[in-house]
Amino acid sequence: MRLFIDTDILLDVLLNRRPHAEASGKVVDWAEENPGMAAVSWHGLANLHYLSKNGAEDFIGDLIGFAEIPQTGSEHMRQALDLRFKDLEDAMQVAAALLFGAQVIVTRNTRDFKASPIKAVTPEAALKAI
Repeated sequence: MRLFIDTDILLDVLLNRRPHAEASGKVVDWAEENPGMAAVSWHGLANLHYLSKNGAEDFIGDLIGFAEIPQTGSEHMRQALDLRFKDLEDAMQVAAALLFGAQVIVTRNTRDFKASPIKAVTPEAALKAI
């Protein structure tokens, strides 16, 4: 199964956000054990770094050793805009997930992905599927 991992899942792991860190960590562990089967977005990594307050270079360095980063551009930004999501960042995640060929988007924020052409699932649901 090809997973696209939303930034909130990565933040759970990086910041050890309880009670979410356990399931989110298992998703990231699965991705590490299955290189190339998960992706994250370029802009999501920038958000991760910014929100971590102390930087996240080591975490990001480890992550890109096994997770793909789809090479998005103008065409994909247009695709994100065409989705008409309330949150453009979520639409950008979907555009990157489509480019990667993800079967699901793993996020704790599934309600914001209701209009996504790729099903959004919680970490717990993703773990059951993989």
